[in-house]
Amino acid sequence: MPLRATSISYNYIMMNVRNFLLVVISIAGGCSSFAQSNLLNAKTPNEIGLKTAAQLISDNDKPLAYGYVHDRDILMGKTVWEIIDLSEKINFALYFPIDTANIGSDRRSLYDVLTKAVKSGAITEVYSDSYFNTKKSYKDIQGALSRVDTTDAGREQVNAGQSVSPEYIMRSDLTAQDVTQYKIKGYWYFDKRQSELKYRLLGICPVTPDVYTMNSDEKDYIELFWIFFPAAREVLHEAKAFNDANSSMPISFDQILNSRHFNSFIYKEENVYGDRAIDEYMKDNAQNQLLESERVKEKIRDFESDMWNY
Repeated sequence: MPLRATSISYNYIMMNVRNFLLVVISIAGGCSSFAQSNLLNAKTPNEIGLKTAAQLISDNDKPLAYGYVHDRDILMGKTVWEIIDLSEKINFALYFPIDTANIGSDRRSLYDVLTKAVKSGAITEVYSDSYFNTKKSYKDIQGALSRVDTTDAGREQVNAGQSVSPEYIMRSDLTAQDVTQYKIKGYWYFDKRQSELKYRLLGICPVTPDVYTMNSDEKDYIELFWIFFPAAREVLHEAKAFNDANSSMPISFDQILNSRHFNSFIYKEENVYGDRAIDEYMKDNAQNQLLESERVKEKIRDFESDMWNY
């Protein structure tokens, strides 16, 4: 029995090392073909980011494909919902840049990438909730992205039967600066074939103030829309985030989210009570809510740990 346990532990360690190396190689390969690759060789600013014909042919930059997982191979599975707080420094790569007018590269915030992709039709799997029941189009969410209103002087013109002057028309638009959080939905599962606990991201949702309350003292925060993550991987892989360690090798949003290179906390797990959220049964106590979030996280981690205890 001790010999068998040692053999299993060795295989488990080697499997984790192999998976780690695959992730590192894919990140390095995916980042090497970014627009700044010709920065040190350019003779004029217009040549920065231009690739030669040979570079374009050799580029095969695609998202790392998910492997097929049969339902019978899942020994344990748990769906959880988490919140990514953009005020935390480790999550800044998902938030900045909030003003792209003076950015001399193609970098955009995650919010800009998602909204522009939805507008252009590059991302079509957009829904109103995290269960992906009701599909939404860009027209459906336009009302939540901007607000057009008139001042008191403009209303007086309307009451007098006159047309409203342009200076009395106010327009408020949501921008990347207004995004405070991202909600994500994911699935933790134990793959009994590979004897490994894994995570699969299923959905992502920007949380913003309601456009009709964004100028008031008390803002109402809403879920703007939910995107089915696997359908958006191509777009998120093309969009790059800033790499603080090496700006010539930025990381794609797809790599950040799939590798869980962010900090978050669980606010809901699937349960017998209709997926009741933590704040529904632990009210008015933020500390206990965080402790409960950690308890849910440790419960998932302990399952893998218990698999190797004899």
